[in-house]
Amino acid sequence: MARKNTTARAAKSGSNRRSNTMWGGRYKLGPAEIMEKINASIGFDRRLYAQDIAGSVAHCDMLVAQGILTAKDGRDIKRGLAQVKAEIESGKFKFSTKLEDIHFNVEQRLTDIIGPAGGRLHTARSRNDQIALDVRLWVRDTIDKVEAMLQDLQAALIDRADEYSSTIMPGFTHLQTAQPITFGHHLMAYVEMFGRDRSRFADCRARLNESPLGAAALAGSPHPIDPRKTAKALGFDRPMANSLDAVSDRDYVIEFISAASTTAVHLSRLSEEIVIWCSAPFRFIALSDAFTTGSSIMPQKRNPDAAELTRAKVGRIVGAFVALCTILKGLPLTYGKDMQEDKEPLFDAADSLELGIAAMTGMIRDLKASPERMRAVASADYSVATDLADWLVRKVGLPFRQAHHVTGRLVGIAADKGIDLDKLSLEEMQAVEPKIDRSVYRVLTVEASVNARKSLGGTAPANVERAVAEARRRFLGKAGGR
Repeated sequence: MARKNTTARAAKSGSNRRSNTMWGGRYKLGPAEIMEKINASIGFDRRLYAQDIAGSVAHCDMLVAQGILTAKDGRDIKRGLAQVKAEIESGKFKFSTKLEDIHFNVEQRLTDIIGPAGGRLHTARSRNDQIALDVRLWVRDTIDKVEAMLQDLQAALIDRADEYSSTIMPGFTHLQTAQPITFGHHLMAYVEMFGRDRSRFADCRARLNESPLGAAALAGSPHPIDPRKTAKALGFDRPMANSLDAVSDRDYVIEFISAASTTAVHLSRLSEEIVIWCSAPFRFIALSDAFTTGSSIMPQKRNPDAAELTRAKVGRIVGAFVALCTILKGLPLTYGKDMQEDKEPLFDAADSLELGIAAMTGMIRDLKASPERMRAVASADYSVATDLADWLVRKVGLPFRQAHHVTGRLVGIAADKGIDLDKLSLEEMQAVEPKIDRSVYRVLTVEASVNARKSLGGTAPANVERAVAEARRRFLGKAGGR
């Protein structure tokens, strides 16, 4: 008896469900509650509203130009779309999960506003080419935003490199003191890295700049459409050549998140250095209250949380890349509902990247270096040993391997005595290599070391100043000056 009651309740529940009026002509019942929940994407794809409406306006203009819609219908549709956009941007628009996605939500409201003409907008179009268009437009817009943000980050780094072009710091390999460098030179390395990131995004933008609109569901349209017209109206270089590829391609999303992942790795490396530089054993830089937080128990703490959180973002962005590749790897042509799952990792990766770039730009502009501390550490641990070896090659004529050996012995003597190389007496040096003369002391300072490295790409302050001027021209579009 209980089983019959359960069946009756289920039947009654099903009879109360209405099919989706946008696609449910052959359906007697609407989706189960869980089906509605898993199927709806409006919770996240609503952020595509501007791109969706822009695509609809271009599609409408094309339909009118081709005589598929009347001029009056075209005017009414564009008026209605403008109202829909205004309602969304003012917060008055009511999104419905029963209408599944941004396309149906916009179309239903458009029809409410202008009547049956709203339903004519979908002529010669499918949600398949519509969403492919929306996402392309969104990624393109996002690339433009990220590119501008990266340029601003480069500008901050270049300004700081200019300010600290002669500030000496230790250069590291294996996080061990290696040779003296300048802080400006170190910062300029990241200018180059973020420049490559910008080029990767530019490459992605160039490849994605083809319009899928006109592919319809997958096979094209029997209507006399003009995909070139819509492509041009939306700023694309051309329409896509193959309708199957047009609706199924998400390469540009993978490529965008791949470029975002590389950029995030660069942000993470710089974040790690900021964390190290701020630590008590280093004390190379300080961040203000604006980019640090305190401890709930230790009142003396100043934690570089902005850097730590930026460092962590790479995990989410690389995770998004793996998620999307996993979603797409087994899909046959053309569209599968699996592809609805491309948007959340895309949006999260973009949001995380933008936040990380903004935070890093703020930290670079905020940080204050400690030149005295940097120089003191750069002078320690025999960082000018290579300069001594190079001097032995140039001045004495020793083969580098022999010069390396002589220098190693002298470092060992100095270490045993607990003194720097330049504190060894000339007699002590000559006991190891008789040809050493007093001029050796000219190369045994950190200033001499950095000033000597004038080769292309080297750390000499004069090089840094030239690199700063060149970077302003290459990356900021400026001939020189701030």
